[in-house]
Amino acid sequence: MALDGIFLHLIKNELEPLIGSRVDRIHQPSREELLISLRTRDGAYRLLFNTGAGTARVHATRAEIENPKVPPMFCMLMRKQLSSGKLVGIRQDGLERILFFDFDSSNELGDICRLTLAIEIMGRHSNLILIDRQGKIIDSIKRVGQDMSQVRPILPGISYTMPPREPRMSLLDDDPAEIVSRIRAVKGMKLPKAMMNVMEGISPVFAREAEFFAGRGRELAAESHTDDEADRLAFYLKKTVSELDSGEPHYTVLRTQDGIFKDFCFTEIHQYGTLMVTSSAASACETLDRFYSERDRTARMKQRAQDLFRLLVNTSERISRRTSNQKLELKECADRDKLKKFGDLIMSNLYRIQKGDTEALVEDYYSEGSPQISIPLEARLTPSQNAQRYYKEYRKADTAEKKLRELIAQGEQELAYIDSVFDALTRASLDADIEDLRLELAEQGYIKRGKVKGKPPKVQPPMRFRSSDGFEIRVGRSNRQNDRLTFKDSEKLDIWLHVKDIPGSHTLIVTGGETPPERTVQEAAVIAAYHSKARTSSQVPVDYTLIKFVKKPAGAKPGMVIFTNNRTLYVTPDEETVQKLAVK
Repeated sequence: MALDGIFLHLIKNELEPLIGSRVDRIHQPSREELLISLRTRDGAYRLLFNTGAGTARVHATRAEIENPKVPPMFCMLMRKQLSSGKLVGIRQDGLERILFFDFDSSNELGDICRLTLAIEIMGRHSNLILIDRQGKIIDSIKRVGQDMSQVRPILPGISYTMPPREPRMSLLDDDPAEIVSRIRAVKGMKLPKAMMNVMEGISPVFAREAEFFAGRGRELAAESHTDDEADRLAFYLKKTVSELDSGEPHYTVLRTQDGIFKDFCFTEIHQYGTLMVTSSAASACETLDRFYSERDRTARMKQRAQDLFRLLVNTSERISRRTSNQKLELKECADRDKLKKFGDLIMSNLYRIQKGDTEALVEDYYSEGSPQISIPLEARLTPSQNAQRYYKEYRKADTAEKKLRELIAQGEQELAYIDSVFDALTRASLDADIEDLRLELAEQGYIKRGKVKGKPPKVQPPMRFRSSDGFEIRVGRSNRQNDRLTFKDSEKLDIWLHVKDIPGSHTLIVTGGETPPERTVQEAAVIAAYHSKARTSSQVPVDYTLIKFVKKPAGAKPGMVIFTNNRTLYVTPDEETVQKLAVK
């Protein structure tokens, strides 16, 4: 994993100024997370401890994380043991992926006792463990019984032991030339894997970057790379140590072209070329906060809204199937004029057709040259009755076509609405946002509105931004809020924006009767594109017009509007721009 021992060492260095601070608050946002607020002379800081299999980490965070209404038992225990405690030390054993936070806390008798909070970052075995002065485990966020691990159980009352550890060389303590020599002695391995076997506390992305530098883009074997390549590898390791010692690591965050966060490191990464988009961060904590905050928010909301996601997917599939079947039926109605023609030709040739005939050979005077055609007949019907049968089928097909076109249009509108709710749900960041969407779906008849236990979440106001020119920009969080924002909380000369033909939030520039500069409109378009289904796209079309040209058709679903006198901007959503303009 990218959060290796070296990165954890850098985290420790950044957190050491917090030594001497007091525990202010403790929360447990989810089953695998703990949030400790520390109070210092310079202000408040929040430490996030996460023990998720793919998200384990510890760092100071600025992310807004919603807490459950009822704190879990582990959170209550931590509050009892550590409330008002003083952070007196942060330790790391070599480059192990374990940090120990030592606290001096008062017990029930008022005596000061030393407690240690150990965060173990080991993939699916990650854990957060509270240890007393005698080295006994008080409790852990994940209890590991004998049935789960006979080697190292983690239960209250037993002694805490370090995980098994293999002797390895340290980039911070050992000479790079000696490390390279040890790597070259490894047989039958590629260079990155050999580096991870020999060196302590390095991640795969760092090992691959070292290989990329040493081999100039070529893959290398541990034992067979040349002396020049070995020298370049040693040089790369020395350069990295120099950056770490100088306190100027190049923190790098990697994202795909679609904007998905993929990796991070404490040094510059060039191995992916143009396949990845790289950005820099000012510190190790900021790197982790940026990398994980969006992923955690998405995962947390998906967990809390699983039933809604399932409902929307099933509803969308059902509507799609129904609309597809209706389109097939509509195709069958395309030949209805042929039925009317058959009826007309039979009526004009009644004198030539007898009851009992199974076909009628007549001249098709509707076609050029009047070619002879054969019309199927029902032998039990008279010629006139056969003609009426074709007229009846024609009228039936004509009525079906009109009705099918209406049903297909309704189905496509409903599909667009469900898609807009799904998009809003994927961008929901608070429980209140999810509850607002539940209420909307209940009002539209998609779900039954159950009884709300306890106090319902407070409805959140629209998201607010401030353009570089000082104009307020508001963004709706749901379709219901989009309607309120557009038709109740706006003035006629405010500017309304929405991505073109793509689900997204209504965006409003509060003009106060003035004409905002082009830069403000451009920034609002970027914000509108970011808060839409096209968030990860480029050159997104965004329509904008004055509020007075936006109307809501009678009977339209929430969020659905029509507008005129619009113009279109093409912008690329940019998270940094959106975050910079956000009003905290």
